[in-house]
Amino acid sequence: MTPPEPVTWVLLRGLTRAAGTWGEFPHIFVNQLAKLQPDVRVLLLDLPGHGELHDRSSPSSIAALVDACRSELQRRGVKTPVHLLAMSLGALVASDWAARYPAEVSAAVLINTSLRPFSPVIRRLRPAVPFQLLRFSLTTQAGAAKRARVRLTNIWRQVLAVVRFQASRARPEPPMLLLCSLGDGLVDWRCSQTLSRAWGVPLRMHTAAGHDLPREDPPWVASAVSEWMTLRDRNPAVKSR
Repeated sequence: MTPPEPVTWVLLRGLTRAAGTWGEFPHIFVNQLAKLQPDVRVLLLDLPGHGELHDRSSPSSIAALVDACRSELQRRGVKTPVHLLAMSLGALVASDWAARYPAEVSAAVLINTSLRPFSPVIRRLRPAVPFQLLRFSLTTQAGAAKRARVRLTNIWRQVLAVVRFQASRARPEPPMLLLCSLGDGLVDWRCSQTLSRAWGVPLRMHTAAGHDLPREDPPWVASAVSEWMTLRDRNPAVKSR
């Protein structure tokens, strides 16, 4: 008898961030989810231009970033559907992936994201963003990603992808959960609130953390996802949300 395929969670980071900068979150997340999905595994993907793919040019469209992620899964022999957990820019990639290829996505958790046409640009990218991006471009990524310096051209190509992207007004088919931080200094938390109301998907808010919520409070994120999945399993009425 062929053993079942493991439940795969694909984690996607945001602007300038390599997969090696998740900190302790993947370990904490797997331990939490294993209570519900004993065969769970986590796959950390770099977007082109960062981390292990720092020598590549970053696409300047979200659609092309989605295609790059799908090609990487195929290269690694990972079968779909997969679960997606993504923040900031990565959440834009996840939302487009779920919208265009719903059969490949079991569920998606979007963290501290913002989507046009639901929020104005002043909320989607706060005034401090350019200075933050410049600072990130002049430093190395943390820990094991020390060699993966971010090229300024790739930063601005990803910013262009963010600015140009427009999500569908209709909610993607896969179940979704939104997480946001009240203290987010890069993306206004109201972007997540507006998206929650527009798409009719649940939203959980952290009242103290900043933009990098999974690093600042990994147990909170892991518990929020676990509670959402438990609720969906117990209540058929919310399985599609």
